[in-house]
Amino acid sequence: MVYFNNISKLGSLLAPSLLWNMPRNKNTLYLTFDDGPHPEITPWVLSLLKKYKAKGTFFCVGENINKNPNVFKQIISEDHSFGNHTHNHLKGWKTSTSDYLENIKKAEALILENSEFKKEGKLFRPPYGKIKPSQAKRLQLQNYKIVMWDVLTGDFDASISTEKCFQNVLKNTQAGSILVFHDSVKASEKLKIILPKVLEYYSKKGYKFEGL
Repeated sequence: MVYFNNISKLGSLLAPSLLWNMPRNKNTLYLTFDDGPHPEITPWVLSLLKKYKAKGTFFCVGENINKNPNVFKQIISEDHSFGNHTHNHLKGWKTSTSDYLENIKKAEALILENSEFKKEGKLFRPPYGKIKPSQAKRLQLQNYKIVMWDVLTGDFDASISTEKCFQNVLKNTQAGSILVFHDSVKASEKLKIILPKVLEYYSKKGYKFEGL
């Protein structure tokens, strides 16, 4: 897998209506966590974020909310941001627009059931970062903000080392960056090493961590 240095610049040109990074004018980073909630990994992440007085954004899979509603409610109660990541982690490029939207709606129903989630300002991240223009347009008409990233840590990638993951962060992160981590079993080994290092490194540099 290739980890581009300028993915947000390229993304902004190809898909300018999607969110690739936040404003660069203040020392704030936006940590995002995909694929949860998980009964053990997500609470570990929440505990670490609390230690650093950091806020994050959790893009949750509907079926995992269904399995772990109390963990999802913990994300909300600790004042983190959250968004929709489809119900079954669907790849948009391989799914019809109608099926994709129906799957997202199924996840949204669980989000609404377990939160004070309002229809304004809804967040969505497409699994694998793959979404058709037709799907994006329909979601935006439903008031979704589609969130991409400019720093992909690679914590899920078994072919690269933990040190390589950390270097991906150091090489590509700047003020306003949106970083992708995963609170999943697949990523947990690297996550538990990298996330503390990222929080410590950028805290010492005077950065704050906020939700989207």
